[in-house]
Amino acid sequence: MNNLEFNVIQYLRTPIAIRARCDRLFNLACQDKLRYFRVNLTQLDKAANYVIDVIREQYPDFNIPFHSRWRHFEIGGISRISELDESLKTLTPIDKIKIKFDLAIISVLLDAGAGTNWQYYEQETGQIYHRSEGLAIASFRMFCQGIFSSNPDFPFQADAAALSQLKLQTLAAGFQVTQDNPLIGLEGRLELLQNLGKIISHNHLFFDSENPRPGNLGKYLYDIYSETRTIKAAEILSCILQGIGEIWPGRYKISGVNLGDVWQHSALQGENIGDGYVPFHKLSQWLTYSLLEPLQEIGLEVIELEALTGLPEYRNGGFCLDIGLLEAKDRNIFLERHLPGSEVIVEWRALTVNLLDIIAISIREKLNLTAVELPLVKILQGGTWTAGRKIAAELRVGGIPPIQIESDGTVF
Repeated sequence: MNNLEFNVIQYLRTPIAIRARCDRLFNLACQDKLRYFRVNLTQLDKAANYVIDVIREQYPDFNIPFHSRWRHFEIGGISRISELDESLKTLTPIDKIKIKFDLAIISVLLDAGAGTNWQYYEQETGQIYHRSEGLAIASFRMFCQGIFSSNPDFPFQADAAALSQLKLQTLAAGFQVTQDNPLIGLEGRLELLQNLGKIISHNHLFFDSENPRPGNLGKYLYDIYSETRTIKAAEILSCILQGIGEIWPGRYKISGVNLGDVWQHSALQGENIGDGYVPFHKLSQWLTYSLLEPLQEIGLEVIELEALTGLPEYRNGGFCLDIGLLEAKDRNIFLERHLPGSEVIVEWRALTVNLLDIIAISIREKLNLTAVELPLVKILQGGTWTAGRKIAAELRVGGIPPIQIESDGTVF
């Protein structure tokens, strides 16, 4: 790999690159020069007011937590994290952060779209959950049962040995998958976890060599930043992309390096290597957001949250379409299923990134709040993700998103 290729790879792993490439497509959309979508900013006021109403309904005191996996573990008003904390009360803070990193990383990697026909019955509460919440509860219960641990005496971990040898039938049983309860992308989810196990066993810098675990990244970050007590959000994302970026299957590569959640769009083609790529790193940023609270618990302050972008997935993107900020040029795109790498989906996701920033600015202006007081990660939670689900339920039976994606369980 030459220096140019190395620099391009490093650049495509940054939030700066995400916004820069999405900006280029957004500017083309504003000029009506994209093939599939145009932008209609006359609907911005309507969109911002809709999200504010959702925030007031969900968090009337505006005490909004981060948009993270930990919210899903609280679904149904049940504090499953308190249950976990009780089991870990005799452990050191470092051991606890390893466990919570293990849990968050595994659960986020399993959090691709579940489809409309899958559900999870939680035996401990007698409740049934669907979609992202169902995946969260299923992964939480599997974690506590030791499915991701190779140590029968200590279930509360995910380690390289167990992950790399995880079987499809084990994961299927954990998700309660049957012919009548199908889960989209089960094989893709398994491949992610198996790849994770293999990669962390070789990356001793982040994940240690004695007992390689994804959670050892928590100790690594604490050791690096414990003196200053602060860590930038983008630095957490960088470590994630460096540490586990190779787990993503079937992606574009530069000089043999897997780029992850990075796609191509013909409108951005240029003379230089990497010009046509549009990075999103949705699951990696979702994971970054989900690691903030364990880091805070161990005494690190996470700063510069606004460096990260909104998450370009089907709830946020669906909201932008359903509220009218995005308009499809051809209604036929709603009748077909699209692969994640199709230009329909790349355009939709790129425009969503920009529109989330614009919606956030409008919301703050209406509420007279700063980006520090109401960061994007809280607007997502408050917020646009919930608004996307709410408006979808108002417009379509089953609350399905407006555009259907042919998911392999590794992107959305």
